[in-house]
Amino acid sequence: MGNWRKSSYSGEGDGNNCVEIATTSTHTAVRDSKTPARATLTFPTGAFTRFLEALRTPRSTPPR
Repeated sequence: MGNWRKSSYSGEGDGNNCVEIATTSTHTAVRDSKTPARATLTFPTGAFTRFLEALRTPRSTPPR
């Protein structure tokens, strides 16, 4: 995957308390910045956009 970027919300100090993302024209990959060599989630670009939108949408009841 391309260049990995950390969130601006990474936290104090060395900023390792976050996730990193890398994008291409067709996919977005996500990994844990504390263990970058471990598992990476890869989403088609449209699915990643919907995933972020779902995280931003408040819920009145927990999902089942």
